[in-house]
Amino acid sequence: MAKILIVDDEINIIKTLSSILTDEEHIVYSSKNGEEAREFLRTNDVDMAILDVWLPDVDGIDLLEQIKSLYPDTAVIMISGHGSIDIAVKSTKLGAYDFIQKPLSMERVITSVNNALEHMRLRKENIKLRKEFHIDEEMIGNSPRIDEIRDIIETAAKTNARVFITGDSGTGKELVARAIYYRSKRSDKPFVKVNCAAIPNELIESELFGHEKGAFTGAINRRMGKFEIANKGTMFLDEVCDMSASAQSKVLRVLQENQFERVGGNETITVDVRVIAATNVDVKKAVEEDTFREDLYYRLNVIPIHMPTLAERIEDFPLLVNYFLERFAEEHGLGIKQIDDAGMKDLTRHSWPGNVRELKNVIERLSIMVPGESIGRDDIRKHLEAYDYDDFMTKDISSLKKAREEFEKDYILKVLKKNERNITLASKELGIERTNLHRKIKQYNININKI
Repeated sequence: MAKILIVDDEINIIKTLSSILTDEEHIVYSSKNGEEAREFLRTNDVDMAILDVWLPDVDGIDLLEQIKSLYPDTAVIMISGHGSIDIAVKSTKLGAYDFIQKPLSMERVITSVNNALEHMRLRKENIKLRKEFHIDEEMIGNSPRIDEIRDIIETAAKTNARVFITGDSGTGKELVARAIYYRSKRSDKPFVKVNCAAIPNELIESELFGHEKGAFTGAINRRMGKFEIANKGTMFLDEVCDMSASAQSKVLRVLQENQFERVGGNETITVDVRVIAATNVDVKKAVEEDTFREDLYYRLNVIPIHMPTLAERIEDFPLLVNYFLERFAEEHGLGIKQIDDAGMKDLTRHSWPGNVRELKNVIERLSIMVPGESIGRDDIRKHLEAYDYDDFMTKDISSLKKAREEFEKDYILKVLKKNERNITLASKELGIERTNLHRKIKQYNININKI
C-alpha cells in the first residue's frame, strides 16, 4: 500500500485513476492544479505523484523538477495527451520514472506504478543499508586470508567485472558482495539480491526476467523482473548453482548480450547490470555432474573469491567473539560481558559448521541469557547442550577432517531430533541454509525417517 497524489485538471482522469489505484489498495489524493499540489506536499508525505504535463497554472515539467528537488524519495510518473519524444526524454532526465501518453491504458498505469514503487523501495533500502554499514560489514579479522580478501574487494570494486564468491554457509559471502557494491561506482544505484535456492524452479525465470500478463496462471499483470529493477546497479545471485537449467541459459544470454525477454513476451529488453554470484557448493563438481553450466561458470568467474571457514581463520576467533559481545551489548542495552579463559577454550574446540553466522548467533544468545558479567564454561555448556564436548574431546581420531565430519554428523542428528525432523527449524538453529542442510543429510547418509 502506497500514498499516491494525482495531479490533473481532468476530473474524469482523476476519478478513473483513483478508482483503479484504490482497488490496488493504495491511498489516493488528488489536486486539480500545480499550486494545490505544492500546498498539499508541504504538509503531507506521499510515495508517488502522477503528474499531467499540461496543467492550467504551471508547467508539469517544472513541477516535476520541484518535486524531485524537494522530495527525492517520491516516485513520479508523467502523463500527457500531447506528449512528444522530447518531453518524455526531458521528464526522464529530471527524474520521472515513466512517461505515459493519454488515453491511458490502465494495465500500463498499474504496471508502471508497481514497478516504480518497487524501484523506490529498493532505493530506500539501499540508503538505509549504507547508513547501517558499520564495522561488522568490514570483515572482522586480521588473518592473512582475510587481509587478502580485503585487497581483492578493493580491486574488484573499482571495476565492473563479475565476481564469483564461493565458500561454506555462514562464511560471509553476502557481506563481501555488499562490500564490493558499496565501494563501486554503482553504489548509488540498486543492489538487488536473489536467493536462487529459495525460489521454486517454475518461478525463477519470472522472478529474474519478469512476465507479461497471461504468461501463466496467476500472471494477472505485467511484472518487472529483478534484472530490470537492477538496471545500472548490481545483482547478487546467491546460491546460483541451485538455479534451474533453463534459467541458467537465460542468465548466460544476459551476461553475453545484456538482453532478455520477459516470460511470455517478445519485447527485447536491454540492461546494464553488474552480476556478483555466490554458492556454497563445489562448483567444479556441479559442472562435472552437469547441474551447472560450464560456460556460465566461466562467465561469472572473472574475479574469484573463496571465503575461508571459521576453522581456517581461527586466529580471528577472539576478535570476532569480542566484537559480537560489544555489538550485542549495545543492541540489547546490556552491559558488555566477557568470556573467561575456560569458556573461550571450549568455544574454540567447537567445529563451527555454521561458521561466523553460527558464532554470531551463539554469542548473541550468551549475551542475553547469561545474567552475570562473566561467561564461563558452565554457561557455554548450558546454552550449547546439544554439543557433547567431553565425548568429542576423548575420541581417538587421528584425522582432523574425519573428526570434524563425525562431530558435524552427530550434531546435525541431535538438532534434527530436537526439532522433530523439521528441516526449517533445524537449519535455523544450525545457522545454515535449508539447501545446505539437505546436502549434509545426503552427505552423511542420514535417514531422517529413523531419527
